Amino acid sequence: MAAQRSLGSNRPHDTVQADLARALRLSSMRLARRLRVERGSDDFTLSQLAVLGSLDRHGEATVGELANLERVKPPSMTRIVNSLVEAGMVTRRPHATDGRQVVVELTDGARAVLAEDRRRRNAWLAQRLAELTDDERALLAEAAPLLDRLAAS
Repeated sequence: MAAQRSLGSNRPHDTVQADLARALRLSSMRLARRLRVERGSDDFTLSQLAVLGSLDRHGEATVGELANLERVKPPSMTRIVNSLVEAGMVTRRPHATDGRQVVVELTDGARAVLAEDRRRRNAWLAQRLAELTDDERALLAEAAPLLDRLAAS
């Protein structure tokens, strides 16, 4: 079976897809790395910040729900939650109907940490976006939901 060709190209469709995949992977990794530098503080790991962010977006959750959201195994999530409890960033309480589970929720301190982390990184990114043309910013605005879909799949 012949490889499908993309419009306007003599290259096989699979090659174009592979090249795009590579370019997107590298670009997203570079941007993520650069945004990590803007965090400023190394008080929390990226995994811990991801869990705090999930709780902020989705509200309280069980350890199992958090593990599913962050795509890690429950024992790994338990370790992350334990470290966040020790740091005063989350609290645990018994589940209302399932005595085997606990519900995890953010503290006000965690909300302040997240707000500062987001403020710092958003400020850096906003400055970089201001350096782009209107057309480039419009293109990124169109691409953002597509990148979200890729990340969610």
